[in-house]
Parts: sequence; C-alpha cells; structure tokens
Amino acid sequence: MVESPSGALPRGRHNLTREQVAKVQRDRMLVGVADAMAAKGYVGTSVTDIIKRAGVSRETFYQQFSSKQDCFVAALTVAGDLLLSLFEVIAEAPGTSTEHLDAVIDAYLDGIIENEAFARLYLIEVYAAGPEAMALRSEFQRRVTDKITSMLGIDDDERRFACELIVAGLGSMVTMPLVTGDQQKLRGLRPPLVELVQDFLLP
Repeated sequence: MVESPSGALPRGRHNLTREQVAKVQRDRMLVGVADAMAAKGYVGTSVTDIIKRAGVSRETFYQQFSSKQDCFVAALTVAGDLLLSLFEVIAEAPGTSTEHLDAVIDAYLDGIIENEAFARLYLIEVYAAGPEAMALRSEFQRRVTDKITSMLGIDDDERRFACELIVAGLGSMVTMPLVTGDQQKLRGLRPPLVELVQDFLLP
C-alpha cells in the first residue's frame, strides 16, 4: 500500500533507517506520478513533474527508477494490488455468493472514487504507456477473474468467459464518469451492475 505523501520526512536528525527513508520517498514518487498523470496525462507528464509533486530530488528519483515509464509501471502495480486487495478481503468474509458480488461491486466503485488518481492511471493512462504496461494490466485482469471465479465456485468455461467479459466491461463502463469526475454517476452504476453480474455468473 502506498503511504500518503503529505507527511514530509523529518528535518535534521531522525531515527528512520535508510530503507525506511527510501520507502517513504518511493511511496511519494508513486503517488506523485499518479497525481501528475491525472492532471497532465501520461504523454504530458515529465520526470520533473513527478519529482516536484513528490518533493524529492532528481537524483533520488533515478536512484529508484530508471525512467518515467519505470515509475509508471511501479505505480500501475500498486493500483493493481489495491484492486486485488479488495477482492481478497471480501472473499474471506462470511456471506452468500450474492452478498459477495454485491460487496465486490460496492468496493470496486468506492475504490475508484477514493483512489481516483490511481484509478485513472490503471484505466486510462495505461493505453499511452506502451505494451509492457498493457500486458501488466491484462495480467491483473486475469488475476481479478481468478479471484471472482474462485470466490463464486465457478469451474466451467462458459461462466469463466462471462466473468472475463464482465471484468473487462466494468473498466469501460466506469471510465467516462471517472474522466468527468461524476461520482454520482459512478455510484449509480451499482444497481444495474449487481443485477447484470448476478444474471451472468450465479446459477
């Protein structure tokens, strides 16, 4: 999980280890790349934009990342891990398949709203970031499909394919409300999505 970049490192002497300092700086740069690209897009964002938002030096940036692309891929991994963590928590909770699906969609939509910059990076800017980034997002989509099929006990090819389509389609449906910042529309997707997913995935 990426920590908030709002807290600066303590000035002067402190008790943080070198590894802890590097972790704080890395987290700030990952949040910085997400925030910068939410404002300027992948193409329009430079390393300078990232380090300004993160409050680190250029030397610090290149100690951890080889390029803007390298930093983007690391931030995309964080976004994918955030998404997967939602499913893991829900899958371990008690409840019926219907309750789990309802909770998954709620968590997905809330996660987009609460982590808007990372959601934009995962859903929008990835298309400009090249084949490595697209392959990474495809892998995360496969893992999300695996989580859902395991949670629902799906073991047939037909319903797994339906799950793959739904996972891909969800990203498309939420993209425009995300671009326009229409949180009300995002939340309004919940009822039809719950009904659709139940119809396709539950026996």
